[in-house]
Amino acid sequence: MHNFSGFFNVIILLGAVQGFIISSLLFFSKGNRLPNRLLGLFIFLISLACLNTYLFNQSWYASGSTFQILAAVMPMVIVMPLGPLLFFYTKASLDPSFKLSKKDKTYFYPVIIDLLPYLTAILFIIGRLTGLIGNHNWRLGYFIDTYNVYSDIPRWISLTYYLVLSFRYISVGRKGEMPQLGRQLKWLRQCISVLMAFQVIWLLYLIPYVIPKYTDKLLGAVDWYPIYVPLAVLSYWLGIKGYLVMKYRQVALKSNPVKLPPAILDQTIFALKEAMEKDTVYLNPDLNLAMLSKYTNIPAKTISAVVNQHLNKSFNEFVNEYRVEAFKERVQQPRMNSLTFAGIASECGFNSQATFQRTFKQVTGLSPSEFKNQVLQIN
Repeated sequence: MHNFSGFFNVIILLGAVQGFIISSLLFFSKGNRLPNRLLGLFIFLISLACLNTYLFNQSWYASGSTFQILAAVMPMVIVMPLGPLLFFYTKASLDPSFKLSKKDKTYFYPVIIDLLPYLTAILFIIGRLTGLIGNHNWRLGYFIDTYNVYSDIPRWISLTYYLVLSFRYISVGRKGEMPQLGRQLKWLRQCISVLMAFQVIWLLYLIPYVIPKYTDKLLGAVDWYPIYVPLAVLSYWLGIKGYLVMKYRQVALKSNPVKLPPAILDQTIFALKEAMEKDTVYLNPDLNLAMLSKYTNIPAKTISAVVNQHLNKSFNEFVNEYRVEAFKERVQQPRMNSLTFAGIASECGFNSQATFQRTFKQVTGLSPSEFKNQVLQIN
């Protein structure tokens, strides 16, 4: 294995670099942003773990005291979010109206399992620098090494669990439900199948790895190469294939628009304006395409086609613009002076302060505080 270590390190490094490039392209791509960002983050975390392994196999990094401190406090192996990212990527890919709710975000809380050794190291360093921790034989390195061995068990279980959830979710997908859904389902099945195969490889490595008398022997014989070489290849494949699927879908949607009769188009636009302007359904923070379809008795794919192709907006942009207008009206009312911007935004249907700030800036070109100051100057 030692004779091939240099070759394996090059593969891992190339996989990490390519993963960083593709994840950036996905994260900052225009259109269909949520699934692209979720996949981008998924690939970024894989690439970060690959880079960590490459660095630890470099003598200049492993022997330098400064680099050792950086390695102890800089999180580079973040595995627990991978499962939720994949599951929500699957949902967002098949449901254009899907958005992460507050409940969905709680699925990422187990990341504390990944962060605990880094937090422990940071607290230890602070304690030593401030004198709160004396010069004793704390064996911090032994604790972190032991912890990292056994933390791989919940990591493997978590990713496997979400792979099963993702497979069950796509098994109910139906071709024709939305443009190019068949191709998207094929890609998602391939993605899940390849990741399942990787889980088998990881399990075969994990079983002897967590047995104390075999841990050091396994690392001494093959190091982490049986895991991270396939992971680097996986990062490369996911990045290229995911990016190509994303680009193909964007081109397909533009070149194959849904053609609606003028009467259906006018009826849908009228119903959408009634629902938004008269019934103010946008005040519901959980409003999605399926709910609006049920409310207006118009098929979801018809609403999606009208909003995307005739109004040139995504569903979320369409709804959030009404929420921005509602905020602009309410923030000027004296009775709202006792409320914060976040409070007013919540009343207008925004369930995320970050989404509100970003959307308001995109729609008006101003921050909420800049808008209010401008209004006060005019008045």
